[in-house]
Amino acid sequence: MIRRAWAWGLAALAAGGLALAQTPRTPLPRVDTDEGFALFQQKCFTCHGNAAAAPSAPSPETLRAMGPDRVYEALTTGPMKAVGDTLSDAERKMVSAAVGGRILGSAGAGEARDMPNRCKSNPPVRLTGPAWNGWGGDLQNTRFRTKAQAGLTAKDLPRLKLKWAFGLPNSMSAYSQPTVVGGRVFIGTDTGNVYAIDARTGCVHWSYRAVAGVRVAPVAGPGKTGPAVYVQDLRDYAYALDARTGRELWKIRLETNFTGRVTAGASLYRGVLYVPLSSWEEFSAKTLDYGCCTSVGAVAAVEAASGKLLWKTRVIAQPLQPTRKNSKGVQQYAPAGGSVWNTPAVDPQRGAIYFGTGDATTFPPAPTADSVMALDMKTGAVRWSYAVQHGDSYLVGCQDPAQRTDNCPDVQGPDWDIPASVILKRLPSGQRVIVVGTKPGDILALDPDKQGALVWRMNIRGGPPVGDGPMRGGGIRWGGAADDRAVYYGLHGGGAAAVGLADGRRAWFNGLDTGPCAGAANLGAAATGIPGAVLFGGADGRITALSAKAGRCLWTLETAHDFDTVNQVPAHGGSLISSGVTVAGGMMFIGSGYAIANGAPGNVLLAYSIR
Repeated sequence: MIRRAWAWGLAALAAGGLALAQTPRTPLPRVDTDEGFALFQQKCFTCHGNAAAAPSAPSPETLRAMGPDRVYEALTTGPMKAVGDTLSDAERKMVSAAVGGRILGSAGAGEARDMPNRCKSNPPVRLTGPAWNGWGGDLQNTRFRTKAQAGLTAKDLPRLKLKWAFGLPNSMSAYSQPTVVGGRVFIGTDTGNVYAIDARTGCVHWSYRAVAGVRVAPVAGPGKTGPAVYVQDLRDYAYALDARTGRELWKIRLETNFTGRVTAGASLYRGVLYVPLSSWEEFSAKTLDYGCCTSVGAVAAVEAASGKLLWKTRVIAQPLQPTRKNSKGVQQYAPAGGSVWNTPAVDPQRGAIYFGTGDATTFPPAPTADSVMALDMKTGAVRWSYAVQHGDSYLVGCQDPAQRTDNCPDVQGPDWDIPASVILKRLPSGQRVIVVGTKPGDILALDPDKQGALVWRMNIRGGPPVGDGPMRGGGIRWGGAADDRAVYYGLHGGGAAAVGLADGRRAWFNGLDTGPCAGAANLGAAATGIPGAVLFGGADGRITALSAKAGRCLWTLETAHDFDTVNQVPAHGGSLISSGVTVAGGMMFIGSGYAIANGAPGNVLLAYSIR
């Protein structure tokens, strides 16, 4: 039976002026764009990207500019039908979505002007008041809100009721974390639509269509003529939009490598955006028709008022060079890798930004792979770097000896990465630390005032730090939350823990094996802290709240079901694997659904309130 959105506010219905819509009883189909890009590398590079073998074939960059619908048409009835016939229809859709940068069938769909719940008034947007702005909620990525900021404490959680649900049209993944500023919610979608929604009622102010899907958490701040919203997409475009109207103020391309994308939100400080740049490349670069590897992670600084690129610093300082030709005669390159999967933390005191890097894709790995880096905010110069792990050259599929090719690294690493955004925190003693969470479960504290010197290192599951030894499973994925006492992480393998900031000792661990929170699966989503509680999202679509002091279960909320929506778009919740809960002004917001890495798809933005 359909579970209806309950406790609708009368104001929401009045603003939307609509009847509740019936929603589908079956889950959404799954379209994994990461797997689609791997299929693109495997099936298409015999011709595309191989000018010597097929000089007339369009380049990969040309294909990416075509859009998903044209790519799908080419694979089903067009010139690439012979290749398309070797794929299932689901695989053709995955390839089309990955190459085109948006979900298939999303062109021209889902615009706010066509929705029945358009807001009847459009007051100016103010950059004051309760807010959750950007990925970390603040410049230091603490993901913690005080009572005054959140308007919620642990005791309020059982009183939360669904205020409204907003369906994301044609979407498969509600993976853009909602930003709340000036009474509006800003969110991107895998269709490329960016929406501005009234926080209290769910009515929609405007939408904007980006070139590709928008996975990042938007960030709001001053623009040249007033408040602006800044987003980036999966084809490395960055945008500034008028916060009140959605009008495009500027657009800039930050990377031209066809594998490039932006998956983590930017930081904004004093008129400069700091944008992390990542890549699809490692997914199936072992394919012998592929020229591995050419993409290097980076951070770009962009002037917020104009869109002017101020600097771009690549994670690997050594220039990319041709190395050898593989057994099929395809040129190989190095050094490459080091994607930046996380939002930089800003340190005004030192005039620096801090971020983690990913694994290398070539061997030997660059020393700045799997590292924490500090860059000068004004110039982009590298201040220091700290290698968290060593020897991690990694390509998907090369770990199986039977599947290795001579594109594979000489020594295949464990794919450790640093996906979680680092946290900058000042302790009650006055000491400052940069807290780093890693995929194998190691947590480190570095001293920003001593060139990143190690303060402590531990493993969150209670064993010794992994270091360069065998990988321990089920570590940290997308981030933690920190108050003045501890840092809190959910674990990809299940469970959650708190670690003391001052000494690195584990304060508590809850495996979630028993009790009312038992069975919460894969808490890889970024954690969120409010006074007395920490909120964790799970792959099963459940939000689990544990007490900050002792880790005991306080409350759970299911989101993986059907919802009636204020904009009459059929909507279903799914996995909560990457983006976390955001809280502001007595409300809680979450996008439910993640059709990547075996996650359950979903297409709904949910707003809960105690009033």
